[in-house]
Amino acid sequence: MLLHSAVDDLKLNNMKTDIKKLDKSQVEIHFELTAEEFSKHFEKALLHLKGHVKMDGFRKGKVPANMVEERVGPENVLMEAGDLAVKEAYPNFIEEQKLEPIGDPEVKILKIAKGSEFVFSVVVTVIPEIQLPDYKEITSHIKGKEVAVDEKEIQETLEYLQKSRAKFTVEDRAAAPKDFVEIEYQNKDINEGKAIKDRFILGDGGFMQDFESHIVGMKAGEEKEFTAKFPDNTPNKNLAGKDAEFKVKMLSVQKMELAEINDEFAKALGAFDTLVALKENLKEGITAEKKEAEKQRNRGEMLEAISVKTTFDIPKKMVDFEEQRLMEDLKAQIEHRFKMTFEAYLASVKKTEKEIKDSYRLEAEKRIKNFLVLRQIGREEKIEVTEAEITEDLPKLMKNYTKEQLAQIDIRQLTEYSKGAIFNEKVFQFLEKLSQS
Repeated sequence: MLLHSAVDDLKLNNMKTDIKKLDKSQVEIHFELTAEEFSKHFEKALLHLKGHVKMDGFRKGKVPANMVEERVGPENVLMEAGDLAVKEAYPNFIEEQKLEPIGDPEVKILKIAKGSEFVFSVVVTVIPEIQLPDYKEITSHIKGKEVAVDEKEIQETLEYLQKSRAKFTVEDRAAAPKDFVEIEYQNKDINEGKAIKDRFILGDGGFMQDFESHIVGMKAGEEKEFTAKFPDNTPNKNLAGKDAEFKVKMLSVQKMELAEINDEFAKALGAFDTLVALKENLKEGITAEKKEAEKQRNRGEMLEAISVKTTFDIPKKMVDFEEQRLMEDLKAQIEHRFKMTFEAYLASVKKTEKEIKDSYRLEAEKRIKNFLVLRQIGREEKIEVTEAEITEDLPKLMKNYTKEQLAQIDIRQLTEYSKGAIFNEKVFQFLEKLSQS
């Protein structure tokens, strides 16, 4: 339906309606029922309330209507009638005008009285009308890049595998580069100043370089306090490039023995007869990862190119929801990755929760806009998801959850997620074909 800034006068049955467009993808709908139409809802309200009223001398549900009205109060009957009228008129209007509401509507009763017309208004956020640019032309000029794997990448992966299968021996001596060390450290700006345990290969960049240089030479059980500089690329901008005081205790020093990278090493990893076979397998794996990364990058570029040339009001409710979701993701990351409370994180970055949430606004708007653009492309190309496709996809999704998690998951939500993911994949595949043509 085309929404106008001016009022459109419509008439559905015995009800007059008009609609006007507001900011942030909201619409205001004005409803006016005739006295005759509203009286029908009034009678329905009485009938409904009649079944809940008990009076001496009458069986349940047999109390006369006038006595029901007197018992529950005329104003309560009116509000019940108004509620019934809204619940019938609003969804019917939404369906007939093919609007797509987001969230619950805000209803305001403007006039309500027995024997009179019933007037109310509804303000609701709706999916906006989206006029797409020539996305076929835009996409045809965006090409994916070829990926290649060099010997250095294969060698780095081999060394990672080598270290992951190293043998460790506890040593009673001073820590030296290439030793595997376990430490406990404290800093007032990290984890609320509480002690943190960590383990890494000394000198391999697993920790701050300036920090590691101070613990070379420490023995198990030894404690030390020193000043080390945070790297300039530290995620916490308030700590980046600054000196900080650390208190460290060496828990253990272990000698790391690495197996030689040869045919025997390859055989120990699985079904590889030679080192050459292992390298070939690693090359295939790295190639697949790089192709997937390039596919995602290319898809992002195509969608961004279309999105920047598409203008419409982004629904505030959807942006608010996405903004909150980004915040919840950040809180979970801080708790699990950095082992600190969100309150401690706020103190360390010297920001309020609102300041951080506000910083996500532009990202949330971008994500919602891209989502709606992708959705509109799919609609214009009549892309659909079949029940068979969802049925095939659901077991794959379920494999990502434990039995306990599955018991708590709403299968309807999981089904909707599956449907959305398949739909998006189909739209991207359609765009990729345009890009490759």
